[in-house]
Amino acid sequence: MEFKIQQKISSDQRLYIIDDEKKLNQVAGLTDAEKQYTRETFAKEQTLVTLNRYNYFIFIYLLKSKKTDSDTREACRKAGAEWLAVCNKMKLAEVTITNLSTLTCAAITIAEGAALANYQFLKYRNEAKKLTNSLRTIYFTKESATLKEVTQLNIIITAIYRARNLVNEPVSYLSAVQLSKEIAALGKEGGFKVTILNKAQIVKEKMGGILAVNAGSQHPPTFTIMEYVPKKALNKKPIVLVGKGVVYDTGGLSLKPTANSMDRMKSDMSGAALVSGAMYAIAKMQLPLHIIALVPATDNRPGENAYTPGDVITMYSGATVEVLNTDAEGRLILGDALHWAKRYKPELVADFATLTGAAAAAVGEHGIVCMGTADEKTKQAFHISGNTQHERLVEYPLWDEYGEQIKSDIADIKNVGGATGGAITAGKFLEHFIDYPWMHFDIAGVSFATAKKGYLPVGGTAYGMRMLLGFLIHYGKA
Repeated sequence: MEFKIQQKISSDQRLYIIDDEKKLNQVAGLTDAEKQYTRETFAKEQTLVTLNRYNYFIFIYLLKSKKTDSDTREACRKAGAEWLAVCNKMKLAEVTITNLSTLTCAAITIAEGAALANYQFLKYRNEAKKLTNSLRTIYFTKESATLKEVTQLNIIITAIYRARNLVNEPVSYLSAVQLSKEIAALGKEGGFKVTILNKAQIVKEKMGGILAVNAGSQHPPTFTIMEYVPKKALNKKPIVLVGKGVVYDTGGLSLKPTANSMDRMKSDMSGAALVSGAMYAIAKMQLPLHIIALVPATDNRPGENAYTPGDVITMYSGATVEVLNTDAEGRLILGDALHWAKRYKPELVADFATLTGAAAAAVGEHGIVCMGTADEKTKQAFHISGNTQHERLVEYPLWDEYGEQIKSDIADIKNVGGATGGAITAGKFLEHFIDYPWMHFDIAGVSFATAKKGYLPVGGTAYGMRMLLGFLIHYGKA
């Protein structure tokens, strides 16, 4: 989908946004009968009205303020998804939005919701052309959005689509090696540097966490490093993003026991997709920040010489880990990546991972579990962005008692902490490998949807990317 500013309203399809019924008088060319019909429709608690002019349509959306600005914006996104469905049903190719409301971001936010809902993954559908949504372009009148807003929206939506595509690809296509190639292509298009370590290099670096998880696979692992360096960066030390890249997770020898639990495990690399898409957007928007992203990638299989419960492995940091569950593999590959990040002496590190079922069980599909050692100002900035983008955060503590749960009798630590506090003990495991300000985002409950909901499609969602980009866009600003 593409967004453009239109200098004049054409005779094409049009959406008008109003926040007061009196503003119906500002909608060009409405007849008295159409105004009356619109008022009667609004009286029935419907906020979107469709007027059929036979050779074109006029849409009118009544924006109602919610308790908070964030809630009002989210209502706009949902309205955009509802409107999008009508546009596609009517086989419309383009529509112009005019904002007559007092909410200056209303047009861009409705368009955002429409674009998020318009995503499709049709690569493997024989009838892809027939199934493709019709709406391709949204125009804005020059009073309804700025060029900066439109440019930014184009970039972010493209980044989200690319991330969703990666998550939706099956492992039969998206091996760890192919994932690194896809990231390299993103870097070439987006304008950031990509370096890929192959298995021989990973062995040379002694990345024991990645190698242990990969031992059961016939396919080699990769470790991908992305870097964007602007001409003048606001940050003296880099911000590092880390994304879990388990391209498929069987659970290893601790085979996932729950019925149908492997159906969506191609999405266990959602963190990798999120940070890769974010790097594309960061570079395209030319944010004044030095940013590095790391993706450790492998599949987790029970074959070959698979690592076993009871094994003791030596991580890249030199720490020893007693493996008690091979399905707690994400933290092993992330531990190596987090230790690698130390070489940059980073200002901040943020990791994104589909790490625990405990996080998904706690907050479901409504938010991200987070925790970390970053200062309160940084945490607050993440929360503000999460609320603004409606990709909300629930912060968990990192109390010392949780660290006691992962102490091992025969190694430095163990990779599971027992039946309780699973999301936090996973975070405590990761904390073992850091010596810098750090935030951990467990996206297990939100990264993949099994049913369409509002503007989120079935499959990969890229949930959390808008929160991250909002944080970075405002980073270092008062």
